[in-house]
This record gives sequence, structure tokens and C-alpha cells, in this order.
Amino acid sequence: MPRLVVMRHAKAEPWAASDHARRLTARGTADAEAAGRWLADFGFTPEVALVSGAARTRDTWSAAAEAAGWDLPGTFDEGLYSADPDTVLDLIRALDEHASTAMLIGHNPTMAALAQLLDDGTGERPATELLLRGFPTAALAVFELPDSWQDVAYGECLLRAAHVGRG
Repeated sequence: MPRLVVMRHAKAEPWAASDHARRLTARGTADAEAAGRWLADFGFTPEVALVSGAARTRDTWSAAAEAAGWDLPGTFDEGLYSADPDTVLDLIRALDEHASTAMLIGHNPTMAALAQLLDDGTGERPATELLLRGFPTAALAVFELPDSWQDVAYGECLLRAAHVGRG
């Protein structure tokens, strides 16, 4: 059963030369590290990491992976920067069929919408409540998919856990 983590990037600086160039703040780095440690403690180790090409998502991946002890290069996808949930769903469907765990790091409102759309409504109540309260920076949702990446669909994924990294 494939497992997917949907994560919003950690806290970023408010200004930069462009929105794409915004980096994490010190708090954002600490939050991303806390999220990585939480995922490692949860027993999650991604085989694939699909990350938006924006600086803040790349920084989030780097801090989370280092804190978790993962030695996996992220795959940076410029399309994730402005993707809508349907486009992200297509990217998930294109993941390597041999991978059983994947992590996706992107931006709101897409990550929040995607997490809510994937949820089948039968998962862990505290996790569902966290999703309903919003999807702040460094939030993540852990899903189990009923079938393969290629067959993933809205409303068919079991929400196992949700967490907000705070360092």
C-alpha cells in the first residue's frame, strides 16, 4: 500500500527579489527540521521526494531530510510552484510504480486543497481535525493509498496522521 506525505513549505521570509526566491526564516528551518524528525519517528522514509523548485520548498526539503537522516536527493519540479490540485494529482500518478513511499512539498492553497481532496473521511480523527483547522506552514498529512500511484483519486486515500512541525 503506497504512502504519501503532502507537506506545505515551512515559514519563509516575506520579501525577496521574487516570490520564487524567498528563503526560509530561522523559524522556518527549525520547523522543517521538527517536521523531518516527526516523520522519522513516525517511521516514514520517502523513496521519492517531489519538491517545488521555489527556494523555500527546496530549503524545507533540505532541512527536513537532514533532520530525519534521509540520504535522498529531492526531485525539483518547477511546475509544482503554480500547480493546482488536479495537476499535482497527475504528478502523483506519474510517480515510479516501484516506489512505495513518496513526499510532496509545495505551496498553499494547493497543498491544503489536495490534502482535503485526497482524504476519504475515515482516517484518524485528530488528523482530520487538524486538516479542517487549516494547513499552516510546515503542515503535513500522511496518507495511505488503496492502490497504486497510477490509480490515486480524490476521496480514496486514508489519512493516517497530520502534524505541524514546530521547532
